[in-house]
Amino acid sequence: MLRRSRLRTVASLALCTLLAPLLHAVSVHGTVKDPAGRPLEGIVVALLQGGTVITSARTGGDGTFELTSSAHGQFTVLAGGISFRQVLARTFYGGTFDSVNQDIILEPEWVRESIVTTPAGIPQSQGQVSNAVTTIEKSAFTNRFDLIDPLRQVPGFQVIQNGQRGGETSIYVRGGNADANKVLLDGAPIEDIGGHFDLSAIPSTGIASVEAYRGPDSVLWGSDAASGVVAFTTPRGTTTFPSLLYEGDGGGFGTYRNEVQLGGAFTRLDYYGAYANLQTGNSLPMDQHHNITEVVNLGYQYSGSTAIRLIARSGNVATGQPGTYSFFGMSNDGKQADQDIFMTGTIDHTFSDTSQGTVRYGMARAREQSQQWYPAGDYIEGNYYGKQVTIGGENGYTASGRALMNYGGVGAHTTNLDSNRDNLDAQLNFGLGSHLNGVAGFRYEDERGMENKLSYGISQTLERANYDYRLMLNGDLAHQRIRYSFGGGVQKNQLYGTQGSPSAGAVWYPFLPGAGMVQGTRLSFQYSQGVKEPSLDDQFGSLQQFLLENGGWSTVQKYGISAIGAEQSRSYEGGVEQYLFNEHILLRATYFHNQFGRQIEYVGANLVPSLLPQLSAAQQQSLEGYLESESAQALTVNSGAYRAQGVETEADYGIGKNIFMRGGYTYLDARVQRSFTSDAVGPSVNPNIPGVLIGNDAPLVGARPFRRPPHTGFASVSYTRGKVTMFATGVFASASDDSTYLGGKDLFGTNTLLLPNRNLDPGYSKLDVSATYKMSQRMDFYMQSDNLLSQQYIAPIGYLSLPASYRVGVRIALGHPKTNP
Repeated sequence: MLRRSRLRTVASLALCTLLAPLLHAVSVHGTVKDPAGRPLEGIVVALLQGGTVITSARTGGDGTFELTSSAHGQFTVLAGGISFRQVLARTFYGGTFDSVNQDIILEPEWVRESIVTTPAGIPQSQGQVSNAVTTIEKSAFTNRFDLIDPLRQVPGFQVIQNGQRGGETSIYVRGGNADANKVLLDGAPIEDIGGHFDLSAIPSTGIASVEAYRGPDSVLWGSDAASGVVAFTTPRGTTTFPSLLYEGDGGGFGTYRNEVQLGGAFTRLDYYGAYANLQTGNSLPMDQHHNITEVVNLGYQYSGSTAIRLIARSGNVATGQPGTYSFFGMSNDGKQADQDIFMTGTIDHTFSDTSQGTVRYGMARAREQSQQWYPAGDYIEGNYYGKQVTIGGENGYTASGRALMNYGGVGAHTTNLDSNRDNLDAQLNFGLGSHLNGVAGFRYEDERGMENKLSYGISQTLERANYDYRLMLNGDLAHQRIRYSFGGGVQKNQLYGTQGSPSAGAVWYPFLPGAGMVQGTRLSFQYSQGVKEPSLDDQFGSLQQFLLENGGWSTVQKYGISAIGAEQSRSYEGGVEQYLFNEHILLRATYFHNQFGRQIEYVGANLVPSLLPQLSAAQQQSLEGYLESESAQALTVNSGAYRAQGVETEADYGIGKNIFMRGGYTYLDARVQRSFTSDAVGPSVNPNIPGVLIGNDAPLVGARPFRRPPHTGFASVSYTRGKVTMFATGVFASASDDSTYLGGKDLFGTNTLLLPNRNLDPGYSKLDVSATYKMSQRMDFYMQSDNLLSQQYIAPIGYLSLPASYRVGVRIALGHPKTNP
């Protein structure tokens, strides 16, 4: 009896010894699908730790897999199959007893189908969403220090920089205004109050990828997502050892840059940090620019289901402001400095394979100082004027004279502008069966702004407490050939009240992707609405408030001038996508129709006095001078409306594994339907160009919105072989409507320096080339050459763009031989 008991004990100990690794194992499971959402059978899936495969398996008939290991720590999942590009999923932590879900979507081997987040608030394949969105990976801007030209490689995006490096850079999406875009950094908003965002202030340092979303998306992202969404993502540390990457380069116009990145992961912690310093002199006098950026990303994975992350980014930017050099023949002596701090804190928790929640806190602190050291120009009869110049537009019209640079009553002055936001966002992603899932969320934000012009005795502040709620459902039908989404958002803004924003979309695959000459046909439809809140200047410069304070009640009644409120947008779009030649070629075409209403217009100081008819001519002239001297150069009113429709086309072509080509063309037909300048104030006329009506501060009814060319396009080709990687990109744009904004600013206070709006801005072509040579496992040499055609009129009329420039540099990796932070 005793012997049997001992045998049972020994057997139990042996069994426990054998099962112990399994009892303390991490289980990783998920489903592998193609971009259309179909499960893939027979795909090899491997579990990696420290770059070493520790176990592997193949997916079953339903695309599922399960990997089990007695190890714990940081893992990655690698998946690949015939005709699919090998995909390495994001690093995650797996601890004892953890069961971690890692779904994978494989991309076609020859063309690009990315995972996107902005359309639905959760990661989805680009082929499963009805929205138009493009992902720009790090490889597209490896040798660049800004993101301006990479974003020009997006259909429907028009990126305009006022001048040279560091000049204010605006993004116009499908004809929308530059301040109608939501800008996100790791899911938290960073645009100024009211949507203003300067792309030149965000260098490529500490950016892993960019999502460029076309169309309104206020359902998920709230106010300011009236035309598009731009979402930046910060890199994470992934290697199990510290990885250090240094790159430094220098080039023409006194340009040099140094950048250091450090990343890695240790047990539950991953870390990433970056520092960069860019200095350049540009080609114009008094146009120096520097940008110092610091980035930190720390993640702690409490378990396989709970993660905490803190990301911080700071920027210290200063840029000269030579202004519209072509109009004056000299530089204005000014400077703009920006100190920005952005921070995001996130807690993610997975409740089950179909339920996951996120709580995110976002902080944005943007400080801007605009300084004028002295009134540049030649002093003539009380004011300061530029040199005698001849101004010419693409439309063939010219004007000669001396343009007003600075008013005599304005000396050195400084404007301080603060835009602060605290944002708290809670979101739940949940499954409702195997064919339907939802996203529900709530957002609260506290916005505080300040504008201070000490020289004019102006100091204004505001605070807004805003809320928004959202609910979105996503599902599939007919064996996943049809995917649909619908939902709505409600925004409650302290300034403009409550607004609703519905959205609905659908995707249909009449022919699924696969082998063949013509396979993989995808049709899509999307409807959405957007809303945008006014900026600080919009609210402070209300035309209604000014008129009511100065006896203009009759004008307010006559034209129905309302208090400053929300701008609105609505969009319909339909698209088709087609694979060709065994998925070597992917063609896309999308038609869009956008309607923008209650748009804020700017009524120039030279036009405001005419809205007070009770004043005499002398009093009106005195009021104009007062407004100009007080730097109140424009007042605001919700009076504009226009529609923008067009077609976006794009083609991707993979030639073998070494060459990838991409190109696109966008046609934009935008027309102004209502304009306060046309209806109330009336257009301007240059006495030297009789019979031609001109909009000085805003486009006229029937004309195109300013700075939105009807024809834009891009092309790129990348080549990789052995140690050499080359990348060439080109963009072009046709002429666009604009204004010289010089009404009443010649030597005699008249309009002789105004030119007709039609096709005033020149068209351009810009060609860039980049090359990298891998000297060794640890060292690369690279070259970046921009604007090879040396076109100086890429910027709007009056501004001079940087001519042909180059930079050469070295990239050094320290740490493990395979280090690549």
